[in-house]
Amino acid sequence: MADSATVEPAGSESNPFVQAQMRLDKAAELINLDPGIKRILSTPYQELTVSVPVKMDDGSVRVFTGYRVQHSVARGPGKGGIRYSPEVHLDEVRALAAWMTWKCAVVDVPFGGAKGGIICDPRRMSQGELERLTRRYTANLIDIIGPERDVPAPDMNTGEQTMAWLMDTYSMHTRATTTSIVTGKPVGLGGSKGRREATGLGVAFTVRESLKHLGMPATGCRVVVQGSGNVGGLGALFLHEMGHKVIAISDMYGAIHNDAGLDMPEVLRWLREERTLEGFPGAERLDNAQLLTLDCDVLVPAATEDQITSRNAAEIKAKVIVEGANGPTSAAADVILEQRGVFVAPDILANAGGVTVSYFEWVQNRMGYFWEEQVVFDRMERIMVDSFHSVVEAAEKYQTSPRIGAYCVAIERVAYCLNLRGIYA
Repeated sequence: MADSATVEPAGSESNPFVQAQMRLDKAAELINLDPGIKRILSTPYQELTVSVPVKMDDGSVRVFTGYRVQHSVARGPGKGGIRYSPEVHLDEVRALAAWMTWKCAVVDVPFGGAKGGIICDPRRMSQGELERLTRRYTANLIDIIGPERDVPAPDMNTGEQTMAWLMDTYSMHTRATTTSIVTGKPVGLGGSKGRREATGLGVAFTVRESLKHLGMPATGCRVVVQGSGNVGGLGALFLHEMGHKVIAISDMYGAIHNDAGLDMPEVLRWLREERTLEGFPGAERLDNAQLLTLDCDVLVPAATEDQITSRNAAEIKAKVIVEGANGPTSAAADVILEQRGVFVAPDILANAGGVTVSYFEWVQNRMGYFWEEQVVFDRMERIMVDSFHSVVEAAEKYQTSPRIGAYCVAIERVAYCLNLRGIYA
């Protein structure tokens, strides 16, 4: 049930770490979490800020700032992506690391939570500059990462090539080819089949389970997707293949809309060739703010954090929100959406298909044996479906929202490990 008394500190709605802490506080109260354990979980285990000098193509030297935050390693090695963006800041990385802790615990894979980032604009850097940036950043992290310590992955503006550079740099330092140091690698270099599709497919599975749980139609729902990358674009494609009508989708420049439904295979082909959705035939142009408030059955925010806030939550017309992005909805918006009866499948559940298949990749690297794509998808689907039911059951048990239900599941699992391990002193 909604807590109408929830009050956020001034200016906190745009601070993702404050948002993560507010959800932790609420769930901890519901499950009667030990105060000492809560203090541990409120504080990142380890943070590293590094200077990353890079020789640019014009001969000049620039110094970038990079971060790696390990929120918890109670359940296993830290796990989390690395993002390259001008907007990266330490509180964002802290929040993303905490969300990784909860996400891994919700789907019950044996990882903790970590995240990394570099303040840079990769669109203004050459391939050579990005390689030198990645390699120097990796060298700076050597003492805190490793297959049993912290396993990075791609995130915003990083991908398979970035992970290949990271893996090679780590391997050169350790004098052994160590494929299990990262996930999200090219398949030919130890990556897992199905990894590129995993997060988007997991979002589609979560939409399917949400509709089933609510008694809504299994096909024909009107879907709006914010974001058109591996999460939003592929998620929209899978939902289209499931028989739903994707009526709008966006990229960083804006959105396209056709109330009769978009041909998603053609939209993605256009995006690959044109590098933008702008100009796609048979669709009207919208901005991202208009996209979020379109009349639809399902809204999938799959771009970045801080999209649905107290400023626009009352205008959301979707009956179901399935969060493909990390932290797209503020705690204040949660209250408004819950009061209006909107079902929100939270990020730490809905987009966990990616980390689930990252776990599969790490396992395959360590055993030296690789699975067929359908095996990967089948195992991920089973985990996602089981996790959805665990979250819904916790929400019903504690009479709270699915988001806080997911936090209850995750926190109980991490606290269990902390209690068994004890405090080393």
